[in-house]
Amino acid sequence: MIVTRSMAVTGSRTTEHRPFAHYAALFERYLAPFAPGGHFHLGGMRGVGGLALEWLAERTDAELTVVLPGTLHDEPLDARRLVDRARERIAQIVELGASPVDADAYAARNRRLVDHTDMTIAFPVGTSRGSATWQTLEYTAEQGKPRLVVPI
Repeated sequence: MIVTRSMAVTGSRTTEHRPFAHYAALFERYLAPFAPGGHFHLGGMRGVGGLALEWLAERTDAELTVVLPGTLHDEPLDARRLVDRARERIAQIVELGASPVDADAYAARNRRLVDHTDMTIAFPVGTSRGSATWQTLEYTAEQGKPRLVVPI
């Protein structure tokens, strides 16, 4: 029985070092068990966030929320297209409206992900504690929430 039903998904923006099939297998193993009745909050539409949105939208019935530091219009074209393709599956798009969209805006977006969920599932590259993914994991720990770390 899975008790946690609302998950933040975070991870590296650098994903080119592995094929999509690699990430699909990780998502099948680490996201799929939470999908039935689950609600995923996703941040970045590039890297892990975008890959996870695409996978979750196509393969699960989980509720999906996309959280953006600025607005959808601020996102790169490929990210906007991804959101458009998944739009029917996205329950909510939260635009935090930051201007400029800088490191502080991304940090606020990541805190919002954690604050509105029960746990964080993270897909970091390496163990550099300075990365946004690890900072989000540290914030999750400070909030006393569980973390699942899946290195990529």
